[in-house]
Amino acid sequence: MKRTYYVEPVPKPRMTRADRWKKRACVLRYRAFCDKVRLARLTLPLPCRVVFWMPMPLSWPEAKRARMEGRLHEQKPDLDNLLKALLDAVFASDAHVSSIWAEKRWADDAAIEVEPLQTAEVKLQEAA
Repeated sequence: MKRTYYVEPVPKPRMTRADRWKKRACVLRYRAFCDKVRLARLTLPLPCRVVFWMPMPLSWPEAKRARMEGRLHEQKPDLDNLLKALLDAVFASDAHVSSIWAEKRWADDAAIEVEPLQTAEVKLQEAA
């Protein structure tokens, strides 16, 4: 069952020891994102498909917005940093995560979509 959480995706920043007391904007955005994910009670069934719906710039003309809706987002932030931020927000330790299919796409409204993936073993059992 596909679930959509209306939380704007934020990449995990490269953090330093000074970030404990220094209030850098990127770190504050990341910490606020983690809090919003926890408040939304976002869960990740494993394995799963995660789609990061990235908001389009308001400066884009309506024609470009219509053309880009749902297309792959091929610029910064990097997908791996978005995924790191999400995994850190959901799990205390993400060492057990072995398979996630992730992508980022353009959308009018920012969101994170999570859909469980059936394993090959489950599909074989259903076919029998």
